[in-house]
Amino acid sequence: MAPARTSWKGFLKLSLVSVPVKAFTANDTGAEVHLNQLHKDCNSRIKYQKVCPEHGELAADKIVSGYEYAKDEYVVVDPDEVDKLRTKADRSINIDGFVEDGAVDMRYHAGKTWYLLPDGVAGERPYALLHRGMVDNGVGAIAQVVMAGREQLVLLRPMGRMLVMTGLHYQKKVKAAGEFEEDIDDIAFKPEEMALTNTLISATRIKEFDFAKYKDTYVEKLQKLIQMKIDGREVVAAPDHEEPRILNLMDALKKSVAEAQAKSAGIEAPTDTEPVAEGEKKMAPSAGRKKRKAEGG
Repeated sequence: MAPARTSWKGFLKLSLVSVPVKAFTANDTGAEVHLNQLHKDCNSRIKYQKVCPEHGELAADKIVSGYEYAKDEYVVVDPDEVDKLRTKADRSINIDGFVEDGAVDMRYHAGKTWYLLPDGVAGERPYALLHRGMVDNGVGAIAQVVMAGREQLVLLRPMGRMLVMTGLHYQKKVKAAGEFEEDIDDIAFKPEEMALTNTLISATRIKEFDFAKYKDTYVEKLQKLIQMKIDGREVVAAPDHEEPRILNLMDALKKSVAEAQAKSAGIEAPTDTEPVAEGEKKMAPSAGRKKRKAEGG
């Protein structure tokens, strides 16, 4: 059952087709552990007071937003006034067009996702029709929407019976890969190296990926630490693992393949196995690296 509170309501628009929808955030921040700032000497919580230099501390209802258009000269901007400037199009998810699945590089995903549901009976049929069309054609949709007072670029895609909307970074906000890629040398590999690498990948392929098995261990460790402090127990440093030993690349590949194959077969690997190996020797810096170092980068 969907939560009662929506993040956004409006219309999903494709040409002359308008679908009333409501958005629910898919990102759950409840699993995070939030720490407060305290005074080191007495453990009192630090307060952030909003103070006017002429009238002292202010209540929240006495504070407005403003823009400094000249030195110490401000114009007050009310959120309701901004809302009046928005057209009906600003209250819609406006689909610009459709793209093939995977056409949007993951680098552009901004990390925020919403579940879109039809808002009322009137939206159910056009919503389902659009969803079915996207599934049948194997496409997602690029759209723009105003949320939290800002215009955002988004990607719509079908998931189960729903449509999911993911925020995207604009291209100018993502660094081009080319300036970094030039630092990587073009290396020729021996046939045996490639054969062992392919065998290792095959042996460690995840046949049925289960996202639920991956946990945020930082949160778990932080919660454990907090409970230990509450209980008055001493916090003891965890034992450190040995530093990885650098092996000959071929030896490292062979041992890694053997371990992966043993694990796949259900055989317990020996406890003194070698760690992940590094190359036999460092490569000379490429022209790109030399250039960047010369420029002080």
